[in-house]
Amino acid sequence: MKYTTVLNNQTIPISQIPKTSYDGFFELNAGFVKGAAHKHCVNYFGYPVDGNITLICCIADDQTHEIYLSSCLVEPTDKLPSLASEIFCFEKFEREIHENFGIDFIGHPWLKPVRYSHDRKDPLQTIANYPFYSIQSEELHEVGVGPIHAGVIEPGHFRFICNGEQILHLEIQLGYQHRGIESLFLHKNKLSERVQIAESIAGDNVVGHTIAFASVWESLCGYKAPRELDFSRTVALEIERIAVHTGDLSAACTDIAYQLGSAVFGRLRTPIINFFQEWCGNRLAKGLIRPGNNRFPFTPALAHQLFEVIDAFEPDFNELHKELFRMPSALSRFERTGTVSYENALTIGSVGMAARASGLNRDIRSSHPHSLYMELSHDPIIKHHGDVYSRLQIRKQEVPQSIQYLRDLMTRIPDCEQDPEPLGSPKPNSFAISLVEGWRGEICHCAITDAKGELRIYKVKDPSFHNWMALALAVRNNEISDFPICNKSFNLSYCGHDL
Repeated sequence: MKYTTVLNNQTIPISQIPKTSYDGFFELNAGFVKGAAHKHCVNYFGYPVDGNITLICCIADDQTHEIYLSSCLVEPTDKLPSLASEIFCFEKFEREIHENFGIDFIGHPWLKPVRYSHDRKDPLQTIANYPFYSIQSEELHEVGVGPIHAGVIEPGHFRFICNGEQILHLEIQLGYQHRGIESLFLHKNKLSERVQIAESIAGDNVVGHTIAFASVWESLCGYKAPRELDFSRTVALEIERIAVHTGDLSAACTDIAYQLGSAVFGRLRTPIINFFQEWCGNRLAKGLIRPGNNRFPFTPALAHQLFEVIDAFEPDFNELHKELFRMPSALSRFERTGTVSYENALTIGSVGMAARASGLNRDIRSSHPHSLYMELSHDPIIKHHGDVYSRLQIRKQEVPQSIQYLRDLMTRIPDCEQDPEPLGSPKPNSFAISLVEGWRGEICHCAITDAKGELRIYKVKDPSFHNWMALALAVRNNEISDFPICNKSFNLSYCGHDL
């Protein structure tokens, strides 16, 4: 066998992942993804082994709920055929491997650094001389935005090539800030420290990333989370989804100068996100999710409070979104603006809302369900026009869907176990993978342990890693004044990308 299969949140000995030649590795993973919309790469990374580099590729099959794992051993000086030359969705993964280890991928569309991390292979490649795509022309002009932006926003540079007001090309360069997240997981020995690192990957997706870390760690320890833990995590994930979706609708209203929508959606987000303050003492849910431990059990009293928040939220939310989506001035800004076709979404490997708005069904809650999503029988909301309107419609429809899930879950709150099983220690020489559908899309955490059971590799992938290219494609042939609403309709993460 050239590969092995696992399920979401499963651990296997690292020796069970077959190693092949790079040619076999290339043929296998290209064959998995090519022409198969239900299969996509959830992670592809390398790590050093005795002076060489082991490559591991993780391909998710959304129909069978399996994840196909394969690996190969290469040398840092190797020149390898590029998977991205045949299947573009591997493009950024190969750029990262090249940046980290210096491996050349022959035929790659444009092999240049993706993050400019401090430990990159070639320190002479600096972000100051990033090789932006350019066109020599007297008619065209370039517009640079960032990396320092007005207002409260993280650093990123957007380089537009325009013909008058029309955008012909946008290149997005990130990599301006790094906390060394993945290396911190290895250097911090206390579990409490590692959880806090997971909570800090992306401040607007604390629940999603912390669940992914907790699931990987529990899987490595052979720990089966009790129902109360799965219950709390499912509830928290849907509360986070409601809050951020509502805040994004507020921001979209701001970008089209609809002040009432901006104010009301912003007000509605506040009590939803503040419920976490009542639950665990932090409005972003930091401190709530812990491996093998439920520090803040969900109680009937909390359910009563949550019902009060939702009951006050629903009528105003429903009234305002009906008003917003029938306003001609709003629709003229949303409809047919920032379109990403199904074909392009599939080609670049989009995930989450960005994929579903273009008709591509990518939702871990149904394809690789975790926590209590199997019981909820989640039905993804799919749109087909791929424009700003579709991406906002996804948010508008997922909010009541999440509310219904919460109402359903509140009818069967599990009791807190008095004597929970101990968490135990991670298994040695093992590989674990966890997929979580955060509000933005698919989160993937992978971990590899050494012979002592200590973390050897920890790999994080935020959904933004896939979707920044979707934004670049969305704005083509749009006017540059439409960029803010296109950008907000994706609401991608800078820090989740840079790590």
